[in-house]
Order: sequence, then structure tokens, then C-alpha cells
Amino acid sequence: MGNYIFELDEQITRKTIRYKNRFGIELVADLYRPKDMDSDKLYPALVVGPPYSGVKEQGPGIYAQEMAKRGFISLAFDPSFNGFSGGNPRHVSSPDIFVEDFMAGVDYLGTRPFIDREKIGAIGICGSGSFALSAAKVDLRIKAVATASMVDISGAQQMGTKEDKQERLKQIVAQRYEDFTGDQPKLGPRGSALAQEETDPMTQEFGDFYFTPRGWHPNSITTFTLTSSLSFMNFSLLDHLEDISPRPIMLIAGENSFSQSFSKSAYQHSAEPHELIIVPKANHIDLYDRVDLIPFDKLENFFAQNLK
Repeated sequence: MGNYIFELDEQITRKTIRYKNRFGIELVADLYRPKDMDSDKLYPALVVGPPYSGVKEQGPGIYAQEMAKRGFISLAFDPSFNGFSGGNPRHVSSPDIFVEDFMAGVDYLGTRPFIDREKIGAIGICGSGSFALSAAKVDLRIKAVATASMVDISGAQQMGTKEDKQERLKQIVAQRYEDFTGDQPKLGPRGSALAQEETDPMTQEFGDFYFTPRGWHPNSITTFTLTSSLSFMNFSLLDHLEDISPRPIMLIAGENSFSQSFSKSAYQHSAEPHELIIVPKANHIDLYDRVDLIPFDKLENFFAQNLK
């Protein structure tokens, strides 16, 4: 394992660990801890999920390391079927299982002797923001949740007219026959441009991260099996966000981000206590890795106040 897009801080230790979710899928994650941690002390902890199609060696590791420097034991994981985690076929995407992956992270952290299980929070980046919020609706062990550049994956998949969606569904369900009789399921289109590929600004923004040295990782191919879309078109992640209250929510979005509307919608549909942070001059991808723009001081204060 390797190809981390950032350097390990000399104040931090990183240990790769393995555990299973309730579906029996083995998850692979990195645990970030301060080198000077007191073994006799109980620490607050965070589960950190990656952008949709991202892996732990990218943005989640940056967040986990920075929060570990600030006193939070942090777990950055690869989702089921992706990265170094188990599950076959590869590159499947599932709203239920991806939400479960957050809860499995809580299982792991809450059974460590150095973690205060009453002080566990979650951070979701991009698509993981919707998974983290969905997990928090039902997992009362998640005492506070923050998102960065959140995208509601189910909401995005459900956009369009009924006619548009019916046409997409015809293609996807026809592919099920092909997948059933073939060796490997077909992958959907890439969610990112290739490096220097000329396309629409949003796809090119992703390409400037995923297919350049800035964010490239061989396990992050920015695509999932085509038939994975069915689950997201059928199930909604962010219904009843008000159920998270009175546990707090922090939603962080870039001023110049195409995804800002998802955070604003989640803010409108959630209940107090909740907070919307707009980061000046930041686009969607900037909140993956730009430590000079990501408001880590606000994240530290948010979790310090709410993981009591």
C-alpha cells in the first residue's frame, strides 16, 4: 500500500488496519494517532470517508492526519468494493453498504481501549458527506457530523424528468442481462476528465485532481459499475435529516463550488444545531486537499465542543 498524495507528519503515526462491516466485507483503513498520545487516556475519535470514487490515501488521509494533530484519533477508510477493501465484484457502489461502512468504522473505534466511545464523530468528503449524514440519522453513536464539498449521490442520480430517468433505466436494466451472462460487470462513464482533456469545467476540475500528480492514485478510477446507479435512483439518502438533531451538523462548501447547492439544501432540511460554512475562493476539489483553505480550526472547534 502506498501512493499517498501527502507526506506523513512527524508528529503522527499511521497504522493500516482491517475489520469487517455487518455484511462481512473486510474494510481496510488507516488509523492516525499522535505520537505522544497517553496510553492511559481516552481520546475522542473521528471516522473519515472519501470522496465518491476516492480512497483513503487521498483527501481522507489529509483530514485524518490534520485532526489527529489536533487530538482526535482518526480513521480514514476505503469503502467496500473499492480501494484495498474487500468485496466483489470490484467498483460496486451501494447507498446501504456505503452508509454501513461509516457505522462499521464506529464499531471499530468504539471497541479500542484508548477511545471514548461516547465521543465519536464523522467527517464525509464529497459523496461521503451524504453517507455520513445518512449514517448519523440512525447511528446515535455518531455524536457530531461534518461534511466538506458534500454531494447527495442519490439526489444527483434522481435528477431529471421522468422521461429522462426512464430512458436511463432502460439502458441500465438491459445491462443487467449482459452482466449476468458475462465475466465482469460493465463500468459506467468516468466521473473525471483525464489530465489536460478538454471537456466541461466540472469534469475537468475533477481531472485536474484525479489524473494529475496532485491527487492520482491507482485505486481511484472515478467510475463504478453501471448498474450501481439503480440503487441510488431507488433509495434516498437525505430524507429526514431533522432526525439527527439535537446532535450537531457542520456543512462546509466552497464559494466557487458547483456542489454548494447540496450543502445549502441539507442545511435547509436539517434542524438546529447546524452550521453552514462557505469557504472563500474555494472550489469543490479544493476542499479535498488544500490545507490552506480547508477550515481545520473550525472543524477542531466544532468537534471539541460537541464530543464532550
